[in-house]
Amino acid sequence: MTSLSDEALLAKAVKGDQGAFDLLVRRHTPKMYRVALRITGSAAEAEDVVQDAWISAWRALSGFRGDAAVSTWLYRVVTNAALGQVRRRRPTVSLDAAMAPGEQGGSGAAFEGAAFADTAANPEGKVVRAEQVEAVLRAIATLDVSQRVPLVLRELEGLSYEEVADVLEVSVPALRSRLHRARVALLAKLREIR
Repeated sequence: MTSLSDEALLAKAVKGDQGAFDLLVRRHTPKMYRVALRITGSAAEAEDVVQDAWISAWRALSGFRGDAAVSTWLYRVVTNAALGQVRRRRPTVSLDAAMAPGEQGGSGAAFEGAAFADTAANPEGKVVRAEQVEAVLRAIATLDVSQRVPLVLRELEGLSYEEVADVLEVSVPALRSRLHRARVALLAKLREIR
């Protein structure tokens, strides 16, 4: 059953196959946790968000229309759960959001490009690069949630513009505008750090 596509697993889960749903949970929980962590800024809250998201997904199985990929639907569910969590509390920035890249399971992948290439060639360079990635992640955690969410989904999770727009239920031009404002705000935060 592990070789089945997400869509096939979801179809089985809709028919009551708990094993198929469990496999979806195992497949997608790490990604959902990363998104929740980056939106909430708290490891404890991210765990709660993911659990709530899976409960919501289970309850909404029969309503899945198949307009989007299963993974896109799950990103939407976890994003909505994380945003709900953020709305229920006073805005804070947790240091959990600035965990070392290796602890977050692939975080900072979008920042492993030319900007850090010259520093990663030697041991000192690797330390400098890790510090730079941590600074970027800390700066992202300080952004307003309306800027943080699209930036996390697009730049850190690698979703396409169309997928992010679908998750956030906005048009692609509106998403591009949000991302532009988020990138400008992120650059301003990074300049403050220097």
